[in-house]
Amino acid sequence: MNRRTLTMRRLYAVLCSDDRITPWHLAICIAVLFLGHQDGNSQGIQTSRRKIMQLARIRSIVTYHKCIRELTAFGYITYCPSYHPAKGSLIDLKIED
Repeated sequence: MNRRTLTMRRLYAVLCSDDRITPWHLAICIAVLFLGHQDGNSQGIQTSRRKIMQLARIRSIVTYHKCIRELTAFGYITYCPSYHPAKGSLIDLKIED
């Protein structure tokens, strides 16, 4: 198996074993993982809220920020917001390969 498959399986196993995780949490993590693999980074990215919301099929900004806040509190991601319009926020997944 390649590294991408292992990372995806690990992410799925970790998140699905936690009863606090909703489909929206899972969708955000998968979007982060997908964008990270596109950039050659398996766990972290710098991107805009709009791009994550589009990939995760989340339409509400409130839902997005609630899920990001909860994933951070649960210890699954590190989130460093960017208030610069041209720079994206930093999001790192905290999963081991």
